[in-house]
Amino acid sequence: MSFSFITLILLTIWINMAQLQQGGPDEKEKTTALKDLLSRIDLDELMKKDEPPLEFPDTLEGFEYAFNEKGQLRHIKTGEPFVFNYREDLHRWNQKRYEALGEIITKYVYELLEKECHLKKVTLPEGYGVIVLNPNENYIEVEKTKAQVQLSSDSSDEPAEKRERKDKIQKETKKRRDFYEKYRNPQKEKETVQLYIRDNGSPEEHAVYVWDHFIAESAAENVYFVAHSYGGLAFVELMIQREADVKNKVTAVALTDSVHNVWHQEAGKTVREWMRENCCNWVSSSEPLDTSVESMLPDCPRVSAGTERHELTSWKSFPSIFKFFSEASEAKNSSVQPAPTRRSNRIKYEEL
Repeated sequence: MSFSFITLILLTIWINMAQLQQGGPDEKEKTTALKDLLSRIDLDELMKKDEPPLEFPDTLEGFEYAFNEKGQLRHIKTGEPFVFNYREDLHRWNQKRYEALGEIITKYVYELLEKECHLKKVTLPEGYGVIVLNPNENYIEVEKTKAQVQLSSDSSDEPAEKRERKDKIQKETKKRRDFYEKYRNPQKEKETVQLYIRDNGSPEEHAVYVWDHFIAESAAENVYFVAHSYGGLAFVELMIQREADVKNKVTAVALTDSVHNVWHQEAGKTVREWMRENCCNWVSSSEPLDTSVESMLPDCPRVSAGTERHELTSWKSFPSIFKFFSEASEAKNSSVQPAPTRRSNRIKYEEL
């Protein structure tokens, strides 16, 4: 039964009802009977009767789709992009087809990440949702055209004498930089300019932006951070700028060989106190994993990551990090402040 035929049936019923409503008592009884009949009609069931089986291929080739060299999904025969309305007047079937194809594409993307990017898919315990920040990508580098060079040098409102002196200094600096660049990279012949990403021009800005637009807006009640190296500095900056919000939403923070400095970053007393109770820094060290490491900074406890290699500190300390998160979660749920052994031997900074 097609959608147009169903529409015709309903239209006929409504016309009959309209005609009957103009008649006497007998006609009104018939109208009531027709209304009762109409109320029993299940449109979804009527549409399903003419719907093909919800059986779909389990490969891209089965759907006759493939990704081209630009990474675009295209039909193998026609070269056209994906078409949702594959069958007219069958929205439910088209939706199910779309979802089945989406599952295949998801698996394909995971395979690309594992094969091409050499990543490993790991299922995390305790039902974690994951956001991976990208604080190192703050600008794009594009070729600087002559028009851009001319505009940058002529657009200043400074006095002519001051501008000439500045231009002279800039030319000398550029000459030295170009010489160095040519020596370092002789293939680079074109001048480039850095275009900073709006509201994400630095790792610190990026952390605050992701917090404001994603983490703070999420329904998650227990948020955990793993911040490596400069990421630790970015987290402290986030803590300084969004202290109340972070305290309310973040349960624990694992730093790995963090380069933050609460003195240089001018973190307040309340920030430092919160970090002492809710953060731990796994640092590069020759000592066994979780061994207490002395620190002169009044922030969070430091323990060994079980490796002297900076880039391996996150990987080596993962078992301890998730244990740390579990302890923090249990303590929060029971409203009891924990005193893990890795913190028990920390320096009492107030006595320094």
